[in-house]
Amino acid sequence: MAQTIQEFFERFPDDAACLAQVFESRYGQGHVCPNCQRSAKWYKIKATRAYACQWCGWHIHPTSGTLFEDTRTPLRLWFYAIYLFTTTRHGVPAKELQRQLGVTYKTAWRMGHEIRKHMAEVDGNPPLTGQVEVDETYIGGVNKGVGRGRGLDNKAVLVGMVKRGGHLMTKVVEKADRDTLMREIGHNVRRGSTVHTDEYKGYRGLAGRGYKHVTVNHSEGEYARKDGAGTNTIEGAFSRLKNPIRGTHVHVSPKHLPKYAGEFEYRYNRRKKPSTMIDELLSVFPPPDEE
Repeated sequence: MAQTIQEFFERFPDDAACLAQVFESRYGQGHVCPNCQRSAKWYKIKATRAYACQWCGWHIHPTSGTLFEDTRTPLRLWFYAIYLFTTTRHGVPAKELQRQLGVTYKTAWRMGHEIRKHMAEVDGNPPLTGQVEVDETYIGGVNKGVGRGRGLDNKAVLVGMVKRGGHLMTKVVEKADRDTLMREIGHNVRRGSTVHTDEYKGYRGLAGRGYKHVTVNHSEGEYARKDGAGTNTIEGAFSRLKNPIRGTHVHVSPKHLPKYAGEFEYRYNRRKKPSTMIDELLSVFPPPDEE
C-alpha cells in the first residue's frame, strides 16, 4: 500500500478507485448475488455508489455499514483523511482536517470521530495474557485537591491494561473503585496471568480471583524492581496518550475520550509496524449485510 502522498494519490486518483477498494475488500468479483444466488461479475453503476449483478441487476452498496455510509463527502477525501491519521503520531484535529480537505468544520469534526471509531473497531480487544500491567489515570478537568482521586473536578477516569511487549487496552470508567477495577480486569485479562499494579487498595483481591498479583510502592519511589515487578510500560503509554491530547487537541471531553483513546490504542498497538496501518484501515470493514 502507498506510503508517500504521491503514491497514495496515484493509487486512489478518484472516487471510483476508492469505491472499488471498498467493494473488493467487502465483496469482490464472484460474490454470490443474494437475489439470484449465482456467483456474479459485478459492474459499477454510474452516478451512484453501487454495483450491479451481471445476471439479475441486483444492487449492492459497498459503503453500507461502513464509516462512509450516508455521507456526501467524496470518498477520496475520506481516504486522504485516513491517510493523514496514519502518518502522524499525535492525531489530527478537526481544524487541520478542515484546512486540508476544504470541508466545513462540522464535517471535519464528524469525519475525525468516525475515523477514530473505525480505528478502534479494526484494533479490537483481544483478551490480555501473560505479564500484564494495569493502572488508572485522570484526564481533563481541573485538579483542585491532593491525593489519588481527590479534588478531581470533571476529570475522566481511564483504566489502562497492557501486555508487556504486546497489546494495549483502555477503558473509560465512571470511577476507579475496587468493584470497577476488578470488573475491567476480569473482563479483559485472562485468569492465570501475572498482573502488575501499584499498591492502590482498589487492586486488592486479585490473587483470590485467579491472578498472580505483584505490586510496586510508588510512595517509596519504587517503579520497577529487579524481580520484574513494575508499571513503567503502562505509565509510559499513558504519557504518550496525554501528550497529543494536551498538544494537539488541547481538551477532550469525557464523552468523546473513548474515541481518542481507541485511536491511540490502535496506533500504539502497531508501533512496530506503522506502515501497515493505511492498508489495514482501507481493507478491513464490517462484514456486509446482504441487501
